[in-house]
Amino acid sequence: MTTAPRSIRVLFQKEWASERRGLLAPDPRVRTLGRVLVSYPEVRHIVPDRISLDATAEAKTLETLVRFLERQAWLVKSVVVE
Repeated sequence: MTTAPRSIRVLFQKEWASERRGLLAPDPRVRTLGRVLVSYPEVRHIVPDRISLDATAEAKTLETLVRFLERQAWLVKSVVVE
């Protein structure tokens, strides 16, 4: 039995919401954020508004990533685990 991958959807602050590149923006702060996110072995891939994780990712890892993203108040408005 295979379970579907988990994902975290990121909603951006107003000034970042208009830029369609989101988590793939060329801004150095966003690039650093992306490097940190992909350092987690459970992260499968990142698209502009979503982080895909392995289906086997533990709840603690999801919590850690959500808290980390929520602290990026300059970029992130809210985070939704799907």
